[in-house]
Amino acid sequence: MSAVHEPLAFFVTGTDTEIGKTLVSCALLYTMGQQGWKCTGMKPVAAGATEQDGVWRNDDVEALKAVSNLLWENDAAGLGTRAVNPYLFKLPAAPHIAAAREGRDIELAVILASYQRLADIAEAIIVEGVGGFRVPLNAGHDSADLAQQLNLPVILVVGMRLGCINQALLSAEAIAARGLRLAGWVANCAQNEMAFLQENCQALRDRLNAPLLGCIPYLDTPEPAVAATYLDLTVLLEEKS
Repeated sequence: MSAVHEPLAFFVTGTDTEIGKTLVSCALLYTMGQQGWKCTGMKPVAAGATEQDGVWRNDDVEALKAVSNLLWENDAAGLGTRAVNPYLFKLPAAPHIAAAREGRDIELAVILASYQRLADIAEAIIVEGVGGFRVPLNAGHDSADLAQQLNLPVILVVGMRLGCINQALLSAEAIAARGLRLAGWVANCAQNEMAFLQENCQALRDRLNAPLLGCIPYLDTPEPAVAATYLDLTVLLEEKS
């Protein structure tokens, strides 16, 4: 009997919205690609799109596609954007609100099926969540339910600003409450350089039961290749060996 194919995969969540989940996700994919792995990003739910050449596009999804080497140079598998981003909404709002405005419902079964199609052919997958860990997706489920059903180790992106210690610790508690493992966390200065940055990072290192994967300073041009230089992913990449 042949071994079941299991890609190295992580669910990336954040302490809030607009704190750098996409940048960190892309930096992870960039590093995995440099290692020679067949990798892809996945953004199950994206809210906020603009029409370009007759196609509705989301910036986060496009950024993930740009550093995914599995599908986008030569989409021989024919999966296309739908597997990577099964739910795209035009309105930049909370997912359950954006979905309701379009008369649609976000179904976890659809997302899980899309993930499995990617998992069948990828060596590494980075699944980027939406907003924080407990963002509602529909009347009965939130992003934490999705992470739990995917059953992936979690990487927490901490937006380094006033209040981040409380948000990070609460997020870590919520992750543990779902029976999920916090594989690591990233300190990211998404908006500006935080006062007492090192002291705040140390406070989190003392309190989070997971390795600090790196501290990304404020970048005028947030490029994945540059962000990747601030990360040490050794502990994550060893999980594939």
